[in-house]
Amino acid sequence: MRLVQLTVPTGRRETILETLDEREIDYVVTDEASNREYTAVVYFPLPSAAVEPVLDELQDEGIDEDAYTVVVDAETVVSRRFQALRDEYEKGDVESDRISRQELQAEAESLTPTFGVYATMTIVSAVVATAGLLLDSPAVVVGSMVIAPLIGPALGASVGSVIDDEELFTESILYQLIGIVLAIAAAAVFAWLVRTTNIVPPGLDIGLIDEISERLTPDLLSLAVALGAGVAGIVSIATGISVALVGVMIAAALIPPAAAAGVAIAWGEPSAAIGSTALVLVNVLSVNLAGLLTLWYAGYRPENLFSRDETEQRVRERVVGLAAIVFIFAIFLGGITYASYGLATFEESAQNEAEIVLGEDEFAEYQLIETEVIVDEDYPFVGPERVIVTIGGPPGEEEPGIADTVAERINQQTNEDVIVEIRYIGQVER
Repeated sequence: MRLVQLTVPTGRRETILETLDEREIDYVVTDEASNREYTAVVYFPLPSAAVEPVLDELQDEGIDEDAYTVVVDAETVVSRRFQALRDEYEKGDVESDRISRQELQAEAESLTPTFGVYATMTIVSAVVATAGLLLDSPAVVVGSMVIAPLIGPALGASVGSVIDDEELFTESILYQLIGIVLAIAAAAVFAWLVRTTNIVPPGLDIGLIDEISERLTPDLLSLAVALGAGVAGIVSIATGISVALVGVMIAAALIPPAAAAGVAIAWGEPSAAIGSTALVLVNVLSVNLAGLLTLWYAGYRPENLFSRDETEQRVRERVVGLAAIVFIFAIFLGGITYASYGLATFEESAQNEAEIVLGEDEFAEYQLIETEVIVDEDYPFVGPERVIVTIGGPPGEEEPGIADTVAERINQQTNEDVIVEIRYIGQVER
């Protein structure tokens, strides 16, 4: 429910009050003595779904943008006429659950902080995320998402497109681009300082850190996170629900991958940064795409009737463009996913082949202790480089043919020659 307060222009009082009476809207009128252009202030309660159509009609009757219109939350309204108004507008569909276009625009603008605050919080969140990645600490990484100020620009671009607010759209796009660059740069600088000052162990292999490696080789499931974040963000802002937690979800799709890209750059592995940078870009685009589609489906349109066709065409072009770019990135992520699947399949096959060889009668005295697959650093499409098979058996030298047999069986599972290293451990029972 909302309480609307608006100033009535001179000569429009009777027309506006007649409009409210025709819609059976209860109102209170007080004189306005501070400005000669306005003669009164009218207060009236409305269901959330009625704010936009009622304000549009009043604007047609002479309420222009120079007048003051204030919309605030109303906790409780006790009135039979108001209940009838709720029954008229609250139909249980998508459009009746959303806030007005005017409130949506104000909410989107309020979510974007000043540039100084935005830049500072983006840098801080990227630094915290970098520390969390290097510590392999999910809790610290989540903390970096909480302080990231990304939800405003991420949703503002979609809102600006749909309601034909080009200033909001341009500002939001600019903020997003600057945010990505700042996050990656801040992460790279901080990671370089950490590395050069030996805060982390010298020779640290970032590919062995789970929090980093999973973002250097992203897969198609990452798209689901970004699309879900975009839809959830728009639904939360359009229905007046708190967007704080949804902001964390949007940050989850952007800040950790940006930090991972910065770490890879600081470690002198630009190829490793390709996957995480692509993940950041596809997530940003997916959030914007999901936001556009959700807002248009919810029924938001520009205020000016004459610009609706032009805006609809522009939104359609942006949706098609975003969808095409996301599809291209999806193919790239699909290639990474396929490579990861191939690696996982090879690891399982190598284990099985080693077990089969050692299960033969001639090698009955030997047993498989461990099979380890070492991957190459050809990011983001990693593959097997070396297989280390640890075998236990009687003291002394191992069976002469066991190494060749294991290596041959394992190499049959891949199109490339993989180095197979056999480590023999003599076992003595005492």
